Amino acid sequence: MPKLLLMDHDGAIDDLLSQLLVLTMPDVQLIGVTVTPADCYIEPALDSTYKLLQLMEQEHVPLGRGDYYGINAFPGEWRARPEIINALPLLINLPKSPDPYAYLSAPDLIMETLTKATEKVSILLTGPCANLVLALEKAPELKEKIQEIVWMAGAFRVPGNVQTYQHDGTAEWNVFWDPISSQKLVSYELPLTLIPLDVTNHVPVTKPFLSALATQIDYRLSNLTGQFWALTIDTIPSYQYTYFMWDILATSYLAMPEHFTTERVKANVSTRPPNAGQTYLDESGYELTIATDVNVAYFYDYLLAQFKR
Repeated sequence: MPKLLLMDHDGAIDDLLSQLLVLTMPDVQLIGVTVTPADCYIEPALDSTYKLLQLMEQEHVPLGRGDYYGINAFPGEWRARPEIINALPLLINLPKSPDPYAYLSAPDLIMETLTKATEKVSILLTGPCANLVLALEKAPELKEKIQEIVWMAGAFRVPGNVQTYQHDGTAEWNVFWDPISSQKLVSYELPLTLIPLDVTNHVPVTKPFLSALATQIDYRLSNLTGQFWALTIDTIPSYQYTYFMWDILATSYLAMPEHFTTERVKANVSTRPPNAGQTYLDESGYELTIATDVNVAYFYDYLLAQFKR
């Protein structure tokens, strides 16, 4: 019986790659996708999301539109990347998505999907968690329908990746976008596993990986994902950041949890400057699981195999 999965992403290249990876997983049934307008502009991101569902013959999967815009906006130049994705050769001639304003709101789709589910649902968050928190605030009884939550979020024993005014650099962007919702989700003490920068720092997008992927160019998904990843080389200026496989690593956890090292901890989230969005270990905090290591070679090999399907 495949695992029922509800995915919430925020439209960036890494998120869309993660959606593609989910759609290659034989043991996962994607039952809904909601999009948060965080690391994207929502209309082109919904278009990209729909086009990838079409490409994988899964356009029946319902989409939800996030209308909540968080607290700390991502830089505008990062948010514009779905426009480029929609112009790639394998996607540009696919039909555009239905009216983006006609979609259910993301929290409503989450509530509807969890309510209808006949068994517990896994939730993958590759962007901020606000849509899920908004849904659970409206319908807290739906917490009982959640099997697990896997969230690419946080930085515990390593520096964060937020570099902005009035911030000390301790936070990771998915948490920083809405520290208040992030703190609420942690406080629910649901079966939550964070894939933080502590482990995603082990998996950069490297030229050798892209070179290996390019040897599979005759496979449609290898061709497309190679183009996606090539766009990351200048997405974030390399003098500031390295582009890591943040969301893709979190997504792979669904298929290969035994190749991760995890730790059960108590933690909390700061909601105020100068460390708003910092995730930190706290003996008086809330129980959750964090990933601390991964079998890096197996992970890269897994991606190459999945995109050769």
